[in-house]
Amino acid sequence: MFDYLIVGAGFAGSVLAERLASQENKKVLIIDKRNHIAGNAFDHYNEAGILVHKYGPHIFHTNSKDVFDYLSNFTEWRSYEHRVLASVDGQLLPIPINLDTINKLYGLNLTAFEVDEFFESVAEKVDKITTSEDVVVSKVGRELYEKFFRNYTRKQWGMDPSELDKSVTSRVPTRTNRDDRYFTDTYQAMPLHGFTRMFEKMLSHPNIKVMLNTDYKEIEDIIPFKEMIFTGPVDEYFGFRFGKLPYRSLEFKHETLNTEKMLPTAVVNYPNEQPYTRITEFKYLTGQQHPKTSVVYEYPQAEGDPYYPVPRPENAELYNQYKKLADQTPNVHFVGRLATYKYYNMDQVVAQALTLFKKISIRETNSENAGLLDGAFQKLNGHAVKLNGSATKIREHE
Repeated sequence: MFDYLIVGAGFAGSVLAERLASQENKKVLIIDKRNHIAGNAFDHYNEAGILVHKYGPHIFHTNSKDVFDYLSNFTEWRSYEHRVLASVDGQLLPIPINLDTINKLYGLNLTAFEVDEFFESVAEKVDKITTSEDVVVSKVGRELYEKFFRNYTRKQWGMDPSELDKSVTSRVPTRTNRDDRYFTDTYQAMPLHGFTRMFEKMLSHPNIKVMLNTDYKEIEDIIPFKEMIFTGPVDEYFGFRFGKLPYRSLEFKHETLNTEKMLPTAVVNYPNEQPYTRITEFKYLTGQQHPKTSVVYEYPQAEGDPYYPVPRPENAELYNQYKKLADQTPNVHFVGRLATYKYYNMDQVVAQALTLFKKISIRETNSENAGLLDGAFQKLNGHAVKLNGSATKIREHE
């Protein structure tokens, strides 16, 4: 009998498996449909011996010391600050848009104060910001929106930014200085030996059993367990009762080249002229030294593995119907991007999993305390019965 069946061996499932096994001494079975652990963060050495991310680049960054310290139990880190260029008007320009982006694009020599005034002069007044288009044009105006954001978003999401929730483009800041880092989080690093190695250490506890190439529906009635932690699509769990939640998927085309370097930086975005959204060169991420290099092209598509929940009001309403069902389902915990239909970064998923573990741990502690109290009451009752018996015998002798 397993205490927990965990469906999905990505970040959410693996963190909970490790915590329950090591901190609560629970017996855990973690399963995955795929033939590997680590979910979309899975990396491996390709035929040329280059470490690549199978499902596109995964860049770790967080402001949470708790998350960083927790993962540090399972990996050493390689310091890495991510930088991205965008191919616009025949130039490769820093994205997020910063002072250098504007000066290079327009052949100007503005200062930080002057570029702030420039943004104010081109920004459009938007009374109520509700869409992704509103976010961008209210900050940098219509022309920069068209050059850097509109077509990229159309390719990525299959719809115009004016149809998408403001949260999509709110993730990308605009800067008046020369900071060309894609992220500004306190902790920016990559697992020294890769994500998969980190997951292997996370799941190495003797209380954890791993089954791959396995659909939970095939074993949930065969293998006994007390509770389930589900990290897959919540609509799939409930048999698409209210309809299918929309996701965007990706197709990845990996190439290994007989050259030491292809790109001037780790990632180049293509907001206009190409069918793919970006190209990533992995050696920048890993720091690996190799005479060849490996890149991946990303082609967004409607069908395929679910990667990105589509942030629109009607989709949020549909998810809320599934959430009500999830909240009413006993002994099943729903956690992770797919199970909660949220566009989370890796660190956010880890934080969510750690939060759920704390709730489970508190419940387990309260249950144990209740058991101890119940046992104490039973002993007291036993003593009371004995005392009553003794009193009866004394009265009989009288």
